[in-house]
Parts: sequence; structure tokens; C-alpha cells
Amino acid sequence: MAFNNRLLRALSLADQEVLRAHLRWSELERGTVLVSPDEPISRVWFPESGLTSIIAMAGSDQGIEVGLAGRDGLVGMPLVLDADRTPHRIFMQVSGAAYSVDGVIFRQVLDDHASIRKLLLRYVQAYSTQTTYTALSNAMHTVEERLARWLLMSHDRQDDDEIPLTHDFLALMLGVRRPSVTIALHSLEGLGFIKATRGLIVVRKREELEEFAGAGYGVPEAEYERLIGQLR
Repeated sequence: MAFNNRLLRALSLADQEVLRAHLRWSELERGTVLVSPDEPISRVWFPESGLTSIIAMAGSDQGIEVGLAGRDGLVGMPLVLDADRTPHRIFMQVSGAAYSVDGVIFRQVLDDHASIRKLLLRYVQAYSTQTTYTALSNAMHTVEERLARWLLMSHDRQDDDEIPLTHDFLALMLGVRRPSVTIALHSLEGLGFIKATRGLIVVRKREELEEFAGAGYGVPEAEYERLIGQLR
């Protein structure tokens, strides 16, 4: 059984077998909460498909997306760092499937197998770079440029050119209101980079979209490939 998750795939065959004995397969619908803020993390998730959103909460019902993970990574990162919870909320934004492992077992595996821990710590570094470039992009780039970046990041974690993202989620990703999302989508569509319909965005000109996104995209992706391996 070959893994689609890039972290599981990057492990040695011996380390894959160590984790395989504890993995449970789940189909995950859009909106499924994987980690709740300030609650103990009971399971670590390795997405095989779909997209998860990491939301920094501002109160009980408001927040903004600060990161995403799909087949490139894992959900439950605090356990890699010997913490048991996070103030963030993490949920499925695009439905998919994932392998998961019990949190207690996961921490024991990391204690017993340094090679697994080392690989996952490299992922923490790659993810940290992603979040710092999110801050850079939020401070320096237009809404259209930031949207281009998020679409590229989502596209990296999908198997085809179709990305099922709603206007509501795009507003959450960008920290703007829905009318700003509509204007930005129309702008990118007018340039021929994408095709946008209700709940679905099709990437048409990937290279041009990368050029448009500017400095916000590229460095985190290169860091991931340096530390882990192929992203797409």
C-alpha cells in the first residue's frame, strides 16, 4: 500500500511500517473539525487528499486562516513539539481522506524512533516558513496577489486543476469581506489565470499565476522540497 501523504511517503520503509501498524483510515467531509482550540489533541492526522485549514481564533466565533495542510503534511503538529494542544482550530475545508493515529501512541512512536521525529521536525520548519510568508504577503501584497498565492498553495495539494473553494472560505483565507473576494476573482479571471464558478475555481495558467503572486509564493515551497521532498 503506497501512501499519497508526502510525509508518510518520505519515511523509510521501516519507519512506514512502524506507523502503519497504528494508522486508521477515515473519510472526512468538508467542515469536519480535526483539532479544537485549547483542547487536548487526541489524534494526529496525515491527509491523503483534501485540504485542512488552520484558523487563528479571535474570540469564540471569529478567526482567520493562518496556514493550510493537505497531503504535504499533518494535523496535530503540537504533539511533534511535545505540546498537547493549540489555540488554533483546524478543520476540513475541502473534503478528502486521511490516516490518523492515536495521540498517545504517536508520542510514544516519536520517543522510540528518532528518525520519524527528525523528519516531522523538518516539516515543522517548512510549515513555519509558510506562516511567515503568509505574514509577509498580508503586509505587502494586494488582495489579488494574496488570492493568487492561496490558490497556488491549494493547487499544490490537489491532484488536478479544479479547486473546490467557496467565496466564504476565500474571505476567511484572506481576512477580507466577500465583495473583495468577488472583485479579486474577477480580476484573476479577467487576466485568464483562472476560471471561477460557484464553489469551484479552475487553474488555467499556472506559470502566469505564480509570476503574479510575486514574492509571497515560492520560498516556502522551495523550503519544503529541500527538507521533505516533492510537494506536487
